[in-house]
Amino acid sequence: MKKENGKGDELMASNYIRFDWAMKRLLRNKANFAVLEGFLTTLLNEKIVIQKLLESESNQEDEFDKYNRVDMLAENSKGELILIEVQNNNEYAYFQRMLFGTSKLVTEYINRGEGYDKVRKVYSVNIVYFSLGSGKDIVYHGKTEFRGIHQGDVLELTPFQKQTFKVDSVSQLYPEYYILKVNDFNQVARSPLEEWIYYMNTGDIPDGATAPGLDEARQRLKLDKMTKEELSAYYRHLDNIVILRDNIYTERAEGRAEGHAEGRAEGRAEGLMEGRMEEKREMVHNMKSLNIPLDTISQVTGLSIEEIKSL
Repeated sequence: MKKENGKGDELMASNYIRFDWAMKRLLRNKANFAVLEGFLTTLLNEKIVIQKLLESESNQEDEFDKYNRVDMLAENSKGELILIEVQNNNEYAYFQRMLFGTSKLVTEYINRGEGYDKVRKVYSVNIVYFSLGSGKDIVYHGKTEFRGIHQGDVLELTPFQKQTFKVDSVSQLYPEYYILKVNDFNQVARSPLEEWIYYMNTGDIPDGATAPGLDEARQRLKLDKMTKEELSAYYRHLDNIVILRDNIYTERAEGRAEGHAEGRAEGRAEGLMEGRMEEKREMVHNMKSLNIPLDTISQVTGLSIEEIKSL
């Protein structure tokens, strides 16, 4: 099995293809839907059958997005929309991006003139390989409910609404969000969902894993089934992921070091500010070396194009 990666480690070879690459190249094939269906069934805790894949933002134009993230939009047997996104690099406004993605689907997948009862249910599944927010868990679930500010009760649907919409609660009508903080998982897999997270983190499938979809993954996502050209492209992808992860580790370490050094000399607050600026300088330098477009660097760092040019 592949060992857990530490700072500066390269992604070690395993028997199976990484999940993000599988999403990009293999899981879009209807013959392989069982793998994705198994993962979604495990995560959502209900049987998921994918009817078809729809157009999404996955056809990226620049090299940065090609290895930085991949997304897939599926429609299940109930007509619900499931957006699955893998994000490899840090993005400070990722929460807002999740909101934008679901909002866009809500408005795009309803025909002009249709009533609001035709608004589709949307699930946003986000597999992130960076430290998003501050929390101790590895899987987070977000949904919308309305709670009384005086009585504290949850606003419920009427019996007629339940029968009409075929749901039991208001939250089932709204988009739901799942965040899997894959890099934070460093333990033995003890549940079907943890078996999936272990695979996403390490590229290996635990011995004896029984989670839905993983048996199909064992059969269909093996490296030895790839052609020489496919393997070459895959290993280039892994090299790019290593660069991204090394950038993240470097930014954190140097930012902390700069912050502490400056904090001792001129005060903690000023030191931390300089440390954060040094992180951005290093990030800009690394991204420039990869020939990433300036507008993409601006989006990731929050710096203007003029500031980026001056660094």
